[in-house]
Amino acid sequence: MASSQDVHVRICGQEIIKYDLEIKALIQDIRECPGPQSVLMDFNSKVKEKFNQLRQRIQNMEQMAKEQDRETDKQDILSETESHRRQNLSNQTAWRKANLACKLSIDNLEKEELLNGEDSTVRQRKATKESLVQTSGDITESLMSISRMMAQSVSQSEETIGTLATSSRTVLETDEEFKSMTGTIHLGRKLISKRVVCFDASLN
Repeated sequence: MASSQDVHVRICGQEIIKYDLEIKALIQDIRECPGPQSVLMDFNSKVKEKFNQLRQRIQNMEQMAKEQDRETDKQDILSETESHRRQNLSNQTAWRKANLACKLSIDNLEKEELLNGEDSTVRQRKATKESLVQTSGDITESLMSISRMMAQSVSQSEETIGTLATSSRTVLETDEEFKSMTGTIHLGRKLISKRVVCFDASLN
C-alpha cells in the first residue's frame, strides 16, 4: 500500500471514529433530555447530520479499499469498513430507543403537568366556592344582626310610646283632679261668703 493512500485511510478512519463518538454523545443527551419536544427535535437534527457525515466517510473508506493494489490491504480496509458499518447500525438502534424513551418521558411529564393544572383549577374553583359560601354566610349574619337591631329599636319605640301614653293619662288625671279641687275651692268660698253675710246681718 502506498504511503499517501495509507495516510488518507488513517485520516478517514479517525474522522469516522470522531463522528461515531459525537453520535454516541448526542444519543446520551437524548436519553437524558427532559423536554420539551423542541429540544428533542434539535438533538435529532444534529444526530441526522452526524449520521450523514459518518455514512459518507464510510463510503469513502470503502472506495479507498477498492483502489488498493494489494489484495491484503484491500481486505483489511474492507474489514474495517464493515466494522464501522456495524457500529453505525448499532448507533441507529440506540438512537431509536433513546427517542422512544425520551418521547415517553416527555409525554408522561406533559400529562402530569396537565393533571396538576386541572387539580389547580379544581382547587381554585373550590376555594372560590368556599369564599362565596363564606361571603353569603357573612351577609346573612349581617342581615340577621340588622333585623335584631330593628326589632330592638321597635321594642324600644313601643316602650317609649307606652311611657308617653302613661304620662299622658297621668297628666289628664291630674288635670281632672285639679279641676275638681278648683270646683271645691269655689264652693267653699261661696259658703264662707254666705256665712259672713249672715253673721254680719245678725250683728246689725
